[in-house]
Amino acid sequence: MKHLLFFGYGNPGRGDDALGPLCVEKTILSDCKAVSCRIDMQLLVEHVTDLQDQDEIIFVDADMRCVEPFEFSAIFAQKDDSYTSHAITPAALLYVYRLVYQREPPAAFLLRIRGYDFALGDRLSKKAAINLEAAIQFIDRRYLHL
Repeated sequence: MKHLLFFGYGNPGRGDDALGPLCVEKTILSDCKAVSCRIDMQLLVEHVTDLQDQDEIIFVDADMRCVEPFEFSAIFAQKDDSYTSHAITPAALLYVYRLVYQREPPAAFLLRIRGYDFALGDRLSKKAAINLEAAIQFIDRRYLHL
């Protein structure tokens, strides 16, 4: 059985930045035994341990530069400038995995959901809510077989 980690990150107190966590919370995949769900405000180097024993990882985040309603793409281990003690990109986290475990990381994908309003305390915008629903439907269809 294929093991999938579905990891949403973002700040629920900053409007559309909540798209990543909301996507993980609302997908039907959260009821599947082969799927592990994880939510956090940001990716940290410590999350490298969450990647163990996974066959595939989907990182989910809000993005104000991607096309509507979302973009889904493969990502690969890559050292970048985000590697700090406070935050890290998905590609850099995969790079850390390679360093720590001395093997290639699991297959990984990034689902970027188009957001618009990221102000402190704002609710999810109407346009972002529409994009969220489209992303959830995409994920549920793509991984329904799990």
